[in-house]
Amino acid sequence: MEKQKYGMVLPIILLSYFMIILDNSIIFTSTVKIAADLNLDPQALSWVSNAYALTFGGFLLLGGRAGDLFGRKRLFLIGLVVFSLGSLLVGISTGATMIVTTRALQGLGSAILAPATLALLMDSYTGPLRMRAIAAYGATAGIGSSFGLVIGGLIASWFSWRDGFFLNVPVGILLFILAVRYIKVTTRPAVGKIDYLGTVTSVVGFSALVYSIVGEQYQLLAAIVAVIFLVSFVLTEAKIKAPIMPLKIFADRERSSAYVARFFFMGAMLAYWFLTPQVLQQLYHFSPLQAGIAFLPMSIVQFIAALQVSRLTTKWGNSRLLIVGLSTTLLGVLLAVVIGIHAGYTWAVALPMVLLGLGQGVTLSPLTVSGLANTDREIAGSASGVVNTIHQIGGSVGLSLVVALTSQIVTPLIHITPRY
Repeated sequence: MEKQKYGMVLPIILLSYFMIILDNSIIFTSTVKIAADLNLDPQALSWVSNAYALTFGGFLLLGGRAGDLFGRKRLFLIGLVVFSLGSLLVGISTGATMIVTTRALQGLGSAILAPATLALLMDSYTGPLRMRAIAAYGATAGIGSSFGLVIGGLIASWFSWRDGFFLNVPVGILLFILAVRYIKVTTRPAVGKIDYLGTVTSVVGFSALVYSIVGEQYQLLAAIVAVIFLVSFVLTEAKIKAPIMPLKIFADRERSSAYVARFFFMGAMLAYWFLTPQVLQQLYHFSPLQAGIAFLPMSIVQFIAALQVSRLTTKWGNSRLLIVGLSTTLLGVLLAVVIGIHAGYTWAVALPMVLLGLGQGVTLSPLTVSGLANTDREIAGSASGVVNTIHQIGGSVGLSLVVALTSQIVTPLIHITPRY
């Protein structure tokens, strides 16, 4: 059977990526308890997510390029170690500074791990098998995000929010052992050097960009720094011989369009995942478990839709399916805005979630396929890094914008009487 041809590589990679995505989603249904336990204000709470997203997004390009140069299996194993260590330290955090710092370390581990996973898929499979593997990878991003909210609610209600991070440690150890045994080195490392200047300018630029939106002081200065460093980053990548982000990646129209779409898609969705659990717990007085279960209309529909992606792609084509998915997601967001959160869970939350789940289920896989379209093995790691960078930075910018816009109005929502 064709499924047997995948071997153990695909399960190892998908479980690793699922762990990364799941971990970030668990934060959202645990935000109320984390804030109460560690005495965090809304800005500090947002940085629990942003610190992870910024180091994840900022170092992804370096992680992707390092995989090209030093070997993807080696970077995959290093990423597992750093991520597992970061998870352990997050779990024992005692205050705002510690949890934000250790979440940043966790994001660094993800930045090393994530591009290696996608590049290993490119190395391990060819033809239709590769397309299906990439589609499964893209589906994992959405499924991990939505089911993470449910699992996070279970953990926060029955155990402690810390246990969700402690769980990563034995899982990381298991994946490390399986990877050593089953993942084979199939390509030689590329020739070149690490682009340290590009790494510094990209990390500082993206971090300053988000701070200019969510920060409380020196926002204008942060915006100026962001523009200077991001422009310097692009100019550096255009001149250097071995860039962490080869600009030829953007020369392909399909790839560049997929990056733009992914940026805005993740900006909208991460903001939704961050705000909705808080509103459910504050306005509707749901427990963390109930808030997680409240996402089932999205999670179940998304899971079912993701299973149909391969068949629908064969029937309709990747581009047409992508248009359908993005349109459905936009319709779900607009419906939530038009109905308004005061209309009660069924109409204001559950109904839009069905459309959002359907849209996500058929969007993330085609976006991933298009983001890697027409790439060769020499830049597979870099292209994988760009896909994941756009994913994280788009989400971080969207989250920061929403936090900045809603920090003064989320609390008054608590006093609105909802209609069930």
